[in-house]
Amino acid sequence: MDNTAEILSFANQIKSGVTRLTLTDFRNYAHLRINADLAPIVITGDNGVGKTNILEAISFLTPGRGMRSAKLSDIRRISPCLVDDEYAPTAISNTSWAVSATVRNNDDDIEIGTAVEKSIRDDDDDTRSFDRRIVKIDGIKTNSQADLGRYISAIWLTPQMDRLFRGGSQPRRSFLDRLVYAFDVEHAKRTSNFEHLYKQWYQLLKSGQHDNFWLSSLEEEMAGLGVAIAAARREQIAKLNTFIEHEPDDVFPNVLLELDGMVEKMLDKMPALDAEEAYCASLKAQRRNVLYNDFVDGVNRTDFKVYYKKKRMPAELCSTGEQKSLLISIILAQTKCQTLDKGFAPVLLLDEVVAHLDDIKREALLEKIRDLKVQAWITSTNPDLFTSLKDEAQFWQVKNNSIIEM
Repeated sequence: MDNTAEILSFANQIKSGVTRLTLTDFRNYAHLRINADLAPIVITGDNGVGKTNILEAISFLTPGRGMRSAKLSDIRRISPCLVDDEYAPTAISNTSWAVSATVRNNDDDIEIGTAVEKSIRDDDDDTRSFDRRIVKIDGIKTNSQADLGRYISAIWLTPQMDRLFRGGSQPRRSFLDRLVYAFDVEHAKRTSNFEHLYKQWYQLLKSGQHDNFWLSSLEEEMAGLGVAIAAARREQIAKLNTFIEHEPDDVFPNVLLELDGMVEKMLDKMPALDAEEAYCASLKAQRRNVLYNDFVDGVNRTDFKVYYKKKRMPAELCSTGEQKSLLISIILAQTKCQTLDKGFAPVLLLDEVVAHLDDIKREALLEKIRDLKVQAWITSTNPDLFTSLKDEAQFWQVKNNSIIEM
């Protein structure tokens, strides 16, 4: 079944992306506003001028911790401060960062924004302040970041992800979960709640407070959430594998995706309710692992496996260029699949994406972005690499903490 014509037809009909972006005290920007077209946007400038910061700001318009997984306090604008006759970077005090945007989703324009505010926590007569992220949609504060996923989704590729297949499993798992967010807006909330419960459970065991009722209660909640997380991951992998099989790419290598996780394997063999019971029993049996600093198996250790299908080779054994091509294959498949399934495409955040791509693959990627009518924010130090987009794209240059259209 070839859906190429249908995908391109959808792409010509639907419009999605960020049409206005405003940054306040975000990284190196005191204030920045960009009015954007629903087309490719090429942002150029020297290294270190803040190109990636713009992409990171957009990533905070989606559920999660952004493309750098940074602490909220680390994102506040940095200003040089004179110390002993030398300038040192110092975060501006008593300020908070904010990102707001107008998002187009087909015929609707939605105002969304996220910011950090100071909150107070009372712990046994010890009052402490902490940073808390808030989200607003059309001016109304919402209690859940997951609500953002109803209006916008984003996929990003960064230079750090060139090593995605050769490092530990956590970055691959995060990449997978971001793919799931687009199809299941509650997935972000479930993963966040699971992490919170896991931390409680772990700290309770480490403290030596072996309250069996409390521990069992946490384990039951973790098992329920964990099975739901695993089920959503399995569904997304199956969806993408089926799509890739029916829609093989003509330039980038076809991939085979797999999950390597205890709970996912349980769901291969038993119904969800039985898997919950088995996972709960496993958590109880692994309490000793916490005490002896051993790992605890579960959805928090699931690995996302990628294979170069034609070569039958695991991604980690492929060359650097092949690994970049495999990642691009995944995001192109996700983009096409989401366009058909959800009715709007993700925003692509491509930081120095053409690195390690030869001329043929670079031009093929740009052509696919153009044909799919997807909004892609692309950074580079060299605007000459994108001349084939000169009639479709917006070109911006970052300099002196501001941006100008070229």
